[in-house]
Amino acid sequence: MTQKIAVLPGDGIGPEIVAEAIKVLDYLNADMGLDIEFEQGLIGGAAYDASGSPFPEATLNLVKQADAVLLGAVGGYKWESLDIAVRPEKGLLGLRSELELFSNLRPAILYPQLAEASTLKPEVVAGLNLMIVRELTGGIYFGQPRGVRVLENGERQGYNTLVYSESEIRRIAHSAFKIAQKRDKRLCSVDKANVLECTELWREVMDEVAKEYPDVALSHMYVDNAAMQLVRAPKQFDVMVTTNMFGDILSDTASMLTGSIGMLPSASLDINGKGMYEPIHGSAPDIAGKGIANPLATILSAAMMLRYTFDQAGAADRIEQAVNDALNSNARTADIYSEGMKQVSTSEMGDAVVNALKVRAQNND
Repeated sequence: MTQKIAVLPGDGIGPEIVAEAIKVLDYLNADMGLDIEFEQGLIGGAAYDASGSPFPEATLNLVKQADAVLLGAVGGYKWESLDIAVRPEKGLLGLRSELELFSNLRPAILYPQLAEASTLKPEVVAGLNLMIVRELTGGIYFGQPRGVRVLENGERQGYNTLVYSESEIRRIAHSAFKIAQKRDKRLCSVDKANVLECTELWREVMDEVAKEYPDVALSHMYVDNAAMQLVRAPKQFDVMVTTNMFGDILSDTASMLTGSIGMLPSASLDINGKGMYEPIHGSAPDIAGKGIANPLATILSAAMMLRYTFDQAGAADRIEQAVNDALNSNARTADIYSEGMKQVSTSEMGDAVVNALKVRAQNND
């Protein structure tokens, strides 16, 4: 049965990096008969320019009918002066909310070829392979009430609400425990239960759900300590699970352990495994159109799509191996370039991955 991917290139470098992921998927589609097809739509600033909305009805219909979504990036300087209700980022939040993509998976894997690119000592990060599971549709980003008000004394006050229901916590807990079962069976839940009642409940529910997964060792850590530990000794972690805002911050911290945010993919899943897949970096408008963006995070996001939504682990493995082979060939985009390597453009890096796929296929014939 044909599986449909909704492709949303978005803004900034989004169209450039998504094009390289499609290039890789096209090759595997032909080589392995994956029976996938693509349909493009608009989101973010590009959608606002075309329709006045960062998440138009046509895009909503497209993603609901699709089996998975491949996203580039949203936002940029051009739209920063817009009212917050129609800024590009509202398109992304709307997409997550409408599809109920509550479980965000962000792996942080250090490829051995890039150990020197990390800002930490190689002995601290060598062999790093952790997964951060971030709750994505609740918490302070969505809580009500919110806004800016004027107090009786005339002073302006901004306010947001951190709120989690027991069912929301239980749902992300199950997702994280199941992922931990497939890895090293260690799960660290990150909260701020010493000062926030909302995350005190988070910790209590995590402990309750843990009883259903006796093979997984659960630990707890306050978010400030977790941030410090990620920099001090990141390999102590296998799977981390946390709230929306804490996960946003910690996953970007973890990204720099790997040498470049341009290397890290992500998946956002609903309860049935349908997902949106995107690199964790932003739209990088300062380098858009220059052909120097790193497409590997987007290509690896496509691998996650094959693994988690389409149950094509073999195809996902092939992409991940090809990325490793491309790095072994010394191909480097500007963000991961070092002396002695071959600096390549965005499209040339995509070509390097496709070529690696072809070489492995020929060697296996």
